Amino acid sequence: MVSYKDLGLVNTREMFAKAIKGGYAIPAFNFNNMEQLQAIIKASAETKSPVILQVSKGARNYANQTLLRYMAQGAVEYAKELGWEHPQICLHLDHGDSFELCKSCVDFDFSSVMIDASSLPYEENIALTKKVVEYAHKYDVTVEAELGVLAGVEDEVSSAVSHYTKPEEVVDFATRTGCDSLAISIGTSHGAYKFTPEQCTRDPKTGRLVPPPLAFDVLDAIMEQLPGFPIVLHGSSSVPQEYVDMINKYGGKLPDAVGIPEEQLRKAAKSAVCKINIDSDSRLAFTAAVRKVFAEKPGEFDPRKYCGPARDLMEELYKHKIINVLGSNGKAE
Repeated sequence: MVSYKDLGLVNTREMFAKAIKGGYAIPAFNFNNMEQLQAIIKASAETKSPVILQVSKGARNYANQTLLRYMAQGAVEYAKELGWEHPQICLHLDHGDSFELCKSCVDFDFSSVMIDASSLPYEENIALTKKVVEYAHKYDVTVEAELGVLAGVEDEVSSAVSHYTKPEEVVDFATRTGCDSLAISIGTSHGAYKFTPEQCTRDPKTGRLVPPPLAFDVLDAIMEQLPGFPIVLHGSSSVPQEYVDMINKYGGKLPDAVGIPEEQLRKAAKSAVCKINIDSDSRLAFTAAVRKVFAEKPGEFDPRKYCGPARDLMEELYKHKIINVLGSNGKAE
């Protein structure tokens, strides 16, 4: 068993406490390959932002757990090489679906894990979450749980409908499970199609979809029940239209892709929401850049020539999120 502390990683406990007190949110960026990881670390190091590297079950299988361990260690060393003397980098399992998976991640150097038992009946969710917490806390690994169900599709996580978190359940759930943070459902959604056209209105000037607002009344009620407790928002990509337009321009087909408006995420980041998950936006940026290269240079076959521009565009995206949306820049000097 390898301790994440030996790799220079940190858990989420201190970074969440500082975020709640400071009125900002920690970026939780999912990654699947080296280019994404490079872009995340470079953006975080240059902005001095604490960061959570998120790995889904599918991404862990894709990368290989042993390679992933050394990628995490390499990320810390790369951050130092970039001049970030004391990197605050957490390696987190996103949407763990079993005790066995969470245990394996704890044993393989993750500093934080999420057990998502939100699809189970309430008492079963509590029982499984508590079991993960009891194991993870032995090794000072923090645990995120989920209460409420998000709609949408992300890797193995899929739900056709959402169910808002019930504020009246959060105290009982947090107390009985001992979880360190709680992912809630207030209208965010997984994937690049977070809302159907029927759920939206259309901007008469641009013709673009305008999504419905998040349920901030539910968030306020949860914060009232659990004052100062770390809250997490999943499915919080904004689906930037410039990336969607690039993809469509260069041969893609993403009609009516729509995400969460950034002004709503800025509002959430100033509350008890101290972790905001962003995945689809970087996928869109990567794909947009690659499609552009292939369209403009159809004879190109060197991966560095198309993955390089994709990495640069993702880095630009991550910096924008850190500085202009989450407000976490300068919080990890």
